[in-house]
Amino acid sequence: MKIIAVAGASGGHIYPALAFLERFSGEEGEIEALLVLPSRSIKADFDSCNYPIKYISSGRVSFSLNQRSVLAFLKFLKGGWESLSILLKFNPDIVIGFGSIDSVPLVMLAWFFRIKTIIHEQNLLPGKANRFLARFVDKIALSYPGSGRYFNLSESKILLTGNPIRGRLRKIGREEALNFFGLKKDKFTILVMGGSQGSKHINTAFLNITGLIKDKANLQVIHLLGKEERKEIREAYEKIGIKAKVFDFFSAMEFAYSAADLAVTRAGASTISELIYFKLPAIIFPYPYAYEHQLENAKILSERGCAVVMNESNLEDGLFLERLELLIKDKNILNNMVLNFDSFPVISAANRLKEVVLALN
Repeated sequence: MKIIAVAGASGGHIYPALAFLERFSGEEGEIEALLVLPSRSIKADFDSCNYPIKYISSGRVSFSLNQRSVLAFLKFLKGGWESLSILLKFNPDIVIGFGSIDSVPLVMLAWFFRIKTIIHEQNLLPGKANRFLARFVDKIALSYPGSGRYFNLSESKILLTGNPIRGRLRKIGREEALNFFGLKKDKFTILVMGGSQGSKHINTAFLNITGLIKDKANLQVIHLLGKEERKEIREAYEKIGIKAKVFDFFSAMEFAYSAADLAVTRAGASTISELIYFKLPAIIFPYPYAYEHQLENAKILSERGCAVVMNESNLEDGLFLERLELLIKDKNILNNMVLNFDSFPVISAANRLKEVVLALN
């Protein structure tokens, strides 16, 4: 059996594809797989992927009429030609797309050649690429039940699998995780994540706010951010007297999630799935340039009392500080948020998606 998985450039697309391919590693019988990614993909940890990776040309396609848009469209066309070459050479039995416009050429070409096709949607609100591809593919795999209403298609075509997370993201004892970072077990630990591309606004606002917290001595931070900000942010923590571990790229996220008492984060699809798995309460700021998608993702947690969702404007207006201090001081609120995660069903999304693929072959 030969499988091609194709994903977009962000971690929200790439990590579920990696988690899916992990489930085929070491399988009895002959399974060949190939991961296809756009050339502008984020820097990611590919150690868990035992299959080859091919890159195709890509650009941020838009409908604006300017030089950048024209160049991006030409790169997209080149990526389509490269996708055709990959498809003909590899000759897969199944192609599975994990979203974004970069996956469209390969999935459509597979449909044209009558190769079995699946798309997987990580977000609650489906993206434009998957909405377009839905009418052509054999099966649509969803992460959340509510996504089905956005596809006006036969229910037999739509399956609920959940959103796969990487196998290495195992739960670790809190003390072991804190020791990994050299942090203390008697302090409140906050994990700050701006997303796969980082978020300067969150980084700056969080630093400003922690400087105003009265009980700073009880705080310690694990902060993931963009490479260009690392030195500046590290020095800022030293000035305000908070112990912080600052990383511009960090692959051992199982330790970060297991060490933290609270996350401050965006609402990318993979992040939401990982917060659910680790039962980690969060303050969530949906990304402004993908606000509708991320707001819907964030509601998955907020509606069950597992997270506080705030607007980008709240980073500056004092409400963020108020909510953050409340969660730090009141252990009962935080403990209840943790218990509320029990309302989510325990499923192995990668295994379910694997079963869909095997059944389709």
